[in-house]
Amino acid sequence: MSIKKILTTGLLLSTLGVAAQAQSLVYCSEGSPEGFDPALFTAGTTFDASSHPLYNRLTEFKVGTTETIPGLAESWNVSEDGKTVTFSLRQGVSFHANADFTPTRDFNADDVIFSFDRQGNPENPYFEVSGGTWEYFGGMSMPDLIESIEKVGDYTVVFNLTRPEAPIIANMAMDFASIVSKEYADAMMDAGTPEMVNQAPIGTGPFTFQAYQKDAVIRYLRNDAYWGDKAKVESLIFAITPDASVRYQKVQAGECHVMAYPNPADVSAMKDAEDIIVMEQEGLNVGYLAYNTQVAPYDNANVRKALNMAIDKQAIIDVVFQGSGEIAKNPIPPTMWSYSEDTVDDAYDPEAAKAALEAEGVTDLTMKIWAMPVQRPYNPNARRMAELMQEDFSKVGVTVEIVSYEWGEYLDRSKALNRDGAVLLGWTGDNGDPDNFLAVLLGCDGLERSNRAQWCNEEFDALIQQAKVLPTQAERSALYKKAQAIFKDQAPWATIAHSVVYMTMRPEVEGYVVHPLGGHIFNQVGISQ
Repeated sequence: MSIKKILTTGLLLSTLGVAAQAQSLVYCSEGSPEGFDPALFTAGTTFDASSHPLYNRLTEFKVGTTETIPGLAESWNVSEDGKTVTFSLRQGVSFHANADFTPTRDFNADDVIFSFDRQGNPENPYFEVSGGTWEYFGGMSMPDLIESIEKVGDYTVVFNLTRPEAPIIANMAMDFASIVSKEYADAMMDAGTPEMVNQAPIGTGPFTFQAYQKDAVIRYLRNDAYWGDKAKVESLIFAITPDASVRYQKVQAGECHVMAYPNPADVSAMKDAEDIIVMEQEGLNVGYLAYNTQVAPYDNANVRKALNMAIDKQAIIDVVFQGSGEIAKNPIPPTMWSYSEDTVDDAYDPEAAKAALEAEGVTDLTMKIWAMPVQRPYNPNARRMAELMQEDFSKVGVTVEIVSYEWGEYLDRSKALNRDGAVLLGWTGDNGDPDNFLAVLLGCDGLERSNRAQWCNEEFDALIQQAKVLPTQAERSALYKKAQAIFKDQAPWATIAHSVVYMTMRPEVEGYVVHPLGGHIFNQVGISQ
């Protein structure tokens, strides 16, 4: 089994000049994907490189909104009791091909069933392939929610649920629900190389995967057999460039058309620069420091609240976000329905913090703070943020060691139940529903997955589980506000910031839309002549 590889970066990058790229779009991305099977991962960097260009889902989000529209399902019907969801599938949709696989049939119900069964069925041969932890599937309680999936003909699929699930249609549009080819998976399993589903992806999306050189470039070609609107450009190139200053230099030099996550300190100058466009939108995100609530002394809510009082969040907004963010007091952003205005944030009070730690018998504490190695919309400079926290904690007698790892390793290691230290992370909403923050990040089903605080509070969990089954937004909102009060009282995180999202691009870029759910989507983006 082989994958086409780009052997040198220079040959590819020599073709990236904008003048020579009328039919190519070059995106300066901030990091490398963990893989190309989106169900295995949770990072937006990975979704940008996998689920968005390569795959489709039963439902989709209209780009620029949280509105769900038909995808691989042309229509759907939810039963009156909310426990049966029937999807009518689109016909005539073809999967991609590569040097090692050519599909013999179109997309059908078998692919839908396989795509979900592998995530929840330990008997499925793909359940443990590529170290599958299926974080989203588990963190969203899907194993308990989905009772069965029935094939009713090649183009009708019925999801039988154990309970109503208010956001179920939106959940089907999320990255983890991307549909993969069962035929391809079977062929790779027969060949003894099942990991190729993650390494050499086959989807139904607007682009086909061509090549990947780790930490350097990813190359895609337009899928001319795509069932929907064809991509505007013939090729899409991700030029992986972790340093924000270098990304901007490449945009200025014409080596990239679009870049993500500019340094906040540079945004003002970018807006004044000729031939540079800066788009901005209030982000549906939150950045946080997650304590490990399973490990002493962070298993004590009073200790966590004391540490929170030691953090000067306004200084972080001023220094790290350069004014492009606001202090977070809740685990969901203020633009999201059910946000609790009644929450009172932890006051910045080092003296009270030190006294509270001493009252709990905590003195001479040494702790680790994990700092992300990449920029994210909710944290443009995790290392600098950790340094500010290190200084803050030193004022209350706490010694901080800052640690970091490669992005994929960082995400993997931070899931461990016995993880040492507090982790800087954050979240951009996937479907516009509070459940996507409160359940995925803080629910009991997310332990050792997406719940990096390893926090399982029975009262909190009961509220968010009950809210999922209620029919109206008003009823659900009341429970989510109660859940936010419990969160604030128990303090599994230090909530840090909600940020503004900026996208920097050249003026010849046409049709780019800032997506509220954080994805960078290019199938309808063109380059003017």
